[in-house]
Amino acid sequence: MENWPQRIEQSSKPRYLAIADCIAQDMKDRVLLPGDRLPPQRRLATIIGVDFTTVSRGYTEAISRGLVESHVGRGTFVLPQKRFSEISDERRALANDLTMNAPPEPTDPELLERMRSGLSAVSNDLVHLLRYQNPIGGDIDKEAASIWLSMRGLVPNLDRVAVTPGAHATTLAILTILARPGDTVLCEDVTYAGFKKIAAQLGLRLIGLPMDEDGILPGALEAAIKEHQPKLLYLNPTLHNPTTMIVPQERRLEITNVMKRHELPLIEDDAYGFVLPDAPPPMAASAPELTWYIGGLAKCIGAGLRLAYAIAPSARAAFAMENGVRAVSVMASPVSMAIATRWVLDGTADQIRRFIRSETAIRQSIATETITEASFVSNPHAFNIWLQMPKNVTCAALMSNMSNHEIGISPESAFRTTGNQDRFVRICLGGRLHRSVLPQTLTHLNNQIWQLSMSG
Repeated sequence: MENWPQRIEQSSKPRYLAIADCIAQDMKDRVLLPGDRLPPQRRLATIIGVDFTTVSRGYTEAISRGLVESHVGRGTFVLPQKRFSEISDERRALANDLTMNAPPEPTDPELLERMRSGLSAVSNDLVHLLRYQNPIGGDIDKEAASIWLSMRGLVPNLDRVAVTPGAHATTLAILTILARPGDTVLCEDVTYAGFKKIAAQLGLRLIGLPMDEDGILPGALEAAIKEHQPKLLYLNPTLHNPTTMIVPQERRLEITNVMKRHELPLIEDDAYGFVLPDAPPPMAASAPELTWYIGGLAKCIGAGLRLAYAIAPSARAAFAMENGVRAVSVMASPVSMAIATRWVLDGTADQIRRFIRSETAIRQSIATETITEASFVSNPHAFNIWLQMPKNVTCAALMSNMSNHEIGISPESAFRTTGNQDRFVRICLGGRLHRSVLPQTLTHLNNQIWQLSMSG
């Protein structure tokens, strides 16, 4: 480890990642052998001239890569070469987008083994799964989708159900059906950033509706329909991204009543509805004839599947959706569909969902205990917090000061339909961010907020 300080200094990566890289390289060069015990974290911090937190994050990163394992009271040990050889491509593992609001990743060995078992079983039919197939899923996939959707109280005929290549692509496909360049679309004043990008790509005019703590105002919706003659309304009513708001049932009914009076279609993005216990019924339940419902699997199972379970307002609309999906991306991945179908049918998907639900509650508790220098809103089952910037603290400064820490921070302007104010930031608590380093990361964030507010 004598050359570690030089190697870490020369690395272009954050220091904690460079530490994990040093471990990996020394294992490859047989400098570190299976069973070797790494130095205690404080001792290594002294050796290489970094703080304890950096070393702790480096060891955690090495654990997540499968390089080492840690035993309380005994230390951190290099894993056997056999397991090291099975490690996934490190570059792929590190190529994650911190700005995405991702769920916590499963860590339970039994759950991971169950997931791998399903993946292995699917591989037995690999040749068939590499062929072109129905753009919106075969009967077995739609039946699995129906089972999953029933957890949200939705029981549509299978001719209205589609298994699609993710909520993003599905939204794009639906918009190509309902609107043309120059048309007006309504949404929340603060809305999902991905929807803003899709609308801009299609040349659509977005009108953001004013909101209170219960969602968009029905009166404002009525007025906007009369003034702008919109083609549709887009809403994310359950654990709204980024504010974590939940539109209560009474407000949902008020909104759908306005929709019905004007026959206004709705795209309901229910990305987080399956995570929240006792979530209000989807708006699709009270206005099925107008609602294009999208139950994405990215937040409740995993984003890498790139799948969503969608419901069209009618069988005819589902046929249009099929054509839209075909135009946008040909089809949902048959491999992903097979994995999701198996996991739904054998209960693995629900076990993943329950893990995400319990893990987010723990992480939200850590955030509540740690962040004291700024107020924020959230929900025990949200993947993020919506933090209000203290006076004299800018989003740009906070993001710059946190750039060396693996945590996703996005400014309010990324979500707002009008204006560029950044009074709030979305701070993500999930994804690759390991729970063991979350307190340290949030403590640093809290300290940075305090320092910036004092210097301002």
